[in-house]
Amino acid sequence: MEPLIALVAGFLAARLAGLAGVEALDGWNAALKVGVALMFLLTSFAHFFPVLRAKLVAMVPPGLPQPELLVTLTGVLELAGAVLILVPATAVWAAAGLVLMMLAMFPANVSAARRQLPGATALGLRTALQVVFIAAAALTLAG
Repeated sequence: MEPLIALVAGFLAARLAGLAGVEALDGWNAALKVGVALMFLLTSFAHFFPVLRAKLVAMVPPGLPQPELLVTLTGVLELAGAVLILVPATAVWAAAGLVLMMLAMFPANVSAARRQLPGATALGLRTALQVVFIAAAALTLAG
């Protein structure tokens, strides 16, 4: 639920800043990019903190090779996406990459829910959250 809070809080804070006169944040699209960036900044850190990292490694479906490497790679990609979505020259590519990454990573969430791993989000809720996260990143492509 923390990523959703980061997305919404980041969006609202940025939108308020835009309304208060911060020109770079004047508009829903710029504010949404901040929310998406904050969400991915938060989730990327989980890939590198030992307790959270162990949970993410456990989520990797058993058939995939080198779960530790996959978790590291996705953490780096999330961090890069969080930064690059805020750079006008790379924002579209970053948003598209984040959407594709979320689609590619969703089976790990399904696997974790089906294997009833500790801390795994129930599949219905996880699916709804994933739709919101993908929609948020995809909407940033509009501007």
